Amino acid sequence: MQPLSVDFICSLDGFGAAEGWPGWWGMESPEYLRWLDELPEKDHPILMGATTYRLMWGFAKAGEEGVDELNAAPKVVFSSTLDGPLEWPNSTLVTTDAVEAVRAMKREGERPLRTLGSVSLCRSLLNAGLVDRYRVVVFPVITGATGRDRIFDGYPDVRLELVQSRTFEGGLQLLEYVPTVLDGPPLG
Repeated sequence: MQPLSVDFICSLDGFGAAEGWPGWWGMESPEYLRWLDELPEKDHPILMGATTYRLMWGFAKAGEEGVDELNAAPKVVFSSTLDGPLEWPNSTLVTTDAVEAVRAMKREGERPLRTLGSVSLCRSLLNAGLVDRYRVVVFPVITGATGRDRIFDGYPDVRLELVQSRTFEGGLQLLEYVPTVLDGPPLG
């Protein structure tokens, strides 16, 4: 069975984006961009929902730094609102149930899977027990007034086992965890 990693970037207060701020809150350091470029999983299929697809395709069309390499990556977009064929190269639209489609991809696929953003998709996949790793890069900014897309709202309780961490120039923090969904707060 192929593993699934969830990748998020967020502000310290847990927002995935903020009104009026550029991508990566304008804090994408050269070291972080190099790390993204060197990831062995950069060629693994990327799962995303329609909102993330629209946002990232917009960044790619605008030539945002660090997004251009996503053009070559295989992308699987889950949506009931988009029509195919999708404009972004190497994108496949799936209009059936995302949980069942990802379960089949994990079982039958030849490569590990990863997500890009897609808050509600990732929440559904976690609730279905399909997420093997969480990798979060926390940007050193609080966007309380302008933040949108709170990442973890509506999540179940989840225990996280830290398996890797790193600090990038500019204070960006990488945290990688193995998640365990809990039935509620631990007793004791």
